[in-house]
Amino acid sequence: MELRNPVMTASGTFGYGTEFQDVVELGRIGGIIMKGTTYEPRQGNDYPRMAETTGGMLNCVGLQNKGVRYFAEHIYPLIRKIDSRMIVNVSGSSPQDYARCAAVVDTLEDIPAIELNISCPNVHDGGMAFGVTTDGAASVVKAVRQAYHKTLIVKLSPNVTDIVSIAKAVEAEGADSVSLINTLMGTVIDIEKRKRTLSIGTGGLSGPCVKPIALRMVYQVAHAVDIPVIGLGGICNATDAIEFIMAGASAIEIGTANFLDPAVSMKVVDGINEWLDAHNVASVRDIIGVAE
Repeated sequence: MELRNPVMTASGTFGYGTEFQDVVELGRIGGIIMKGTTYEPRQGNDYPRMAETTGGMLNCVGLQNKGVRYFAEHIYPLIRKIDSRMIVNVSGSSPQDYARCAAVVDTLEDIPAIELNISCPNVHDGGMAFGVTTDGAASVVKAVRQAYHKTLIVKLSPNVTDIVSIAKAVEAEGADSVSLINTLMGTVIDIEKRKRTLSIGTGGLSGPCVKPIALRMVYQVAHAVDIPVIGLGGICNATDAIEFIMAGASAIEIGTANFLDPAVSMKVVDGINEWLDAHNVASVRDIIGVAE
């Protein structure tokens, strides 16, 4: 899959794209990764499910969505002609659940790829996320690869001791690309109420505070696999994006920054072009992985 530029928007921070069409020229974005979609509808977690913290935010939204069949019938007709790569983020609670969801998306002609969120709770393994073990990650990718025949991006969890081994495991099972990182697990405490702020106690940490960790993991994975890497985690401007590209990312995703500035993706696209021109670099491909 080719992108017109390396800038994408991260799942869960840009809706289905249509929510931003009055403030952003969607056709200038390389790719839009839509909100998490599951086979069956999900209500998500109770409120509060978002909290600010130093340099970032935590969320425990819980994949609230109306299910992939609703997406295919009601959302897909609205987004299929958007002039960008429209990508569905697929989640599930078992390998078969992921595969069923992916199979529905596979029938949608104008969706060229899915991003597989393997950081969901594994209900058959004590609540552990699939993405934190090589066997768990491989089992999901293997099941989805049999049901899905277009570009398969696998989103990796940073809540692991060795992200390289998991990247290699999903590559071996047929992933076309990996994206990283997903959120880090964290918590916030309200000292007046003497309790944790989020409804389920913990949530996913994102924003500028996670960038050095994300950058390190992207560098490690990009130097260990032969498939393209998509970098994300705390990207707020063109400088951040170029750092990830130099670390080895072929493309990047912007997430939390969309909440601060809905037009940030456009500014990053322009900023990358300006940097390339200023440094007499012909193509962004020429700086992928150049950092020593």
